[in-house]
Amino acid sequence: MITKITCRLGRCVSTVACRTTQVRRFLHGAYFRIQPSVQEALMEGRPVVALESTIITHGMAYPQNLSMAREVEKIVTTNGAVPATIGILRGQIHVGLTDEELQFLASSKNVVKVSRRDLPYVLSQGLSGGTTVSGTMIAAHKAGICVFVTGGIGGVHRGGENTLDVSADLTELGRTPVAVVSAGVKSILDIGRTLEYLETQGVCVAAFGESREFPAFFSRQSGFKAPYHVQDEEEAAKLIASAMGLGLSSGVLIAVPCPQERAASGQVIEEAIQQALGEARSKGITGKELTPFMLQKINELTNGKSLDSNLALIKNNARVGSCIAVALSKLQKATRKGNLPRQEDTTPPQPVVIGGINVDFIAKAQNPVILGGGQTNAGRVRRTFGGVGRNLADCLSRLGLTPLFLSAVGKDEHSESILHYCQHMVSQFKEKLCRAPLICIDGNVPLSTIQYVCQLAREHQLAVCYEPTDENKASKPFLSDSWKALTYISPNLQELRAINRTLGNPLPAELPSRLEDVIQTAMALARPLLAHLCCVVVTLGAHGVLLCGKSLGGSISLRPAAHEQPAAASLCATHYPAIHISREEIVNVSGAGDSFLAGLLAGMLAKHDTDTCVRMGLLAASLSLRSYEPISPAISAATVSWQQVQGKTWPEAKVWKMD
Repeated sequence: MITKITCRLGRCVSTVACRTTQVRRFLHGAYFRIQPSVQEALMEGRPVVALESTIITHGMAYPQNLSMAREVEKIVTTNGAVPATIGILRGQIHVGLTDEELQFLASSKNVVKVSRRDLPYVLSQGLSGGTTVSGTMIAAHKAGICVFVTGGIGGVHRGGENTLDVSADLTELGRTPVAVVSAGVKSILDIGRTLEYLETQGVCVAAFGESREFPAFFSRQSGFKAPYHVQDEEEAAKLIASAMGLGLSSGVLIAVPCPQERAASGQVIEEAIQQALGEARSKGITGKELTPFMLQKINELTNGKSLDSNLALIKNNARVGSCIAVALSKLQKATRKGNLPRQEDTTPPQPVVIGGINVDFIAKAQNPVILGGGQTNAGRVRRTFGGVGRNLADCLSRLGLTPLFLSAVGKDEHSESILHYCQHMVSQFKEKLCRAPLICIDGNVPLSTIQYVCQLAREHQLAVCYEPTDENKASKPFLSDSWKALTYISPNLQELRAINRTLGNPLPAELPSRLEDVIQTAMALARPLLAHLCCVVVTLGAHGVLLCGKSLGGSISLRPAAHEQPAAASLCATHYPAIHISREEIVNVSGAGDSFLAGLLAGMLAKHDTDTCVRMGLLAASLSLRSYEPISPAISAATVSWQQVQGKTWPEAKVWKMD
């Protein structure tokens, strides 16, 4: 499952909605991991609630912290949302934790308290930690989670006008568009100055319930009024939806009072706070160590009453926050449904492409001989846009299809240029992944996403094409049984060898160069894969392509249904020579293979016969070889079509039996 920018080919733009229809590059790979259940919920537009982990690592003692975390997640689930506890394990941000991971954080002694400033160091050093409100907001926003539940946020510390001790939670609320549901501000802080600071940061603050009284964490009253109040979860959802709709970069704070029956006496708490503050000063405790010390000391001074209130308010916040997330999800779905044109109900499903998008810089010297010794060499630098997934989606778009493109994009000058260049790829999200007639994924996609797509394909009988990308990435689906749910793969010979190596199959001592030997080697390597795959398309560069699969009626079938009827077919391989292009005509080889695959798939989706599909692919590849862009702008439904195929003389395709 993908957390992604959504591009519908015709143009390419990131969606603003807080769902997985927005992706950012950090959501998978070195720094991020999203639990599959959370990914699936985001992808389907179901409500998800983010939960912090500092309360687990620094707020309570083991094992009470673990039981609390489990109970809060259960409350979220009971109220119709999916919990996503966020924490850092061994240098990777986890959005959603398994029970084993919860136990690890709850029982570990030397974990770090991680706010915005700490993230780069903690990740670079491979450390583990609990995320604060600030750290959790960052991860939640990047994952596309709109609602985050915590106990209480940080704020301006008492005496902060002198010490400048202001929690990063406040500035995060001013620059990260996530709705935070909390019991107001921790009562150990200067609540008045905190509210003033939130106003300066442009944060919309609303009390939840019948009163505008701003809660003080353990107590229902702080003596301060919230700027606004919402009476129930529906009003809160409308408030959050309005903030999101405006595209504000700031968050929303929903302040929920502690349940009446579990709230602590304001006077008792204040006396404990003053005593704890005095002890903290005498011990020189400051900074991020101050809040955990204060909470622990206040719990001792109130004989556990503050902890009882703490537990009660956290559970209550989880219930309220979940209900708000559910209401927001319903509101968003109703809004999307109301905005869709009526005829969309009858629009046929479109293919989905999931993969990488790159900015490539190509430098070419003017003279054939490069001068050494530090001399300047005149030449030309050209910027192009590539990535296997982007290339496939681009080419399919130019061939008249409107695929949904799911990828990852950063926020820098190059991302802006990508979005501008891909304007011919944009339209609205119309069909769900499970309705797609074809899903294409490339080797740039994280392993967890590939496994999810394969699981979805198995459950919904979806056709999935895998483009291995390169020799090092080719084997990702083959590290488990996920690959058996694939329908097509399109490796070159090196990638096909890598796949077989991963599966433990026999390998040739070396890869041949003579065409006849290349074909025999490719057939031998493709043969074991056809027990589960419909077709293996081996790209052979200047030699063309070798199509391996089940032959029905004299040609290899590209229809998955034929794969399900092995008794009616025999295994064959068909070699299609490439269109001859002189060396002088070739200006770019980076997108030829992707163009070929897109042309073949476009023909297949148009229900053309196999020979026509392959030759449409060869036509597209020949155009891209002559273009400075990876995907030739000359590719269109007119230049790559069955009519063009019929009007051209083709070298004879040769067939071999593989049985």
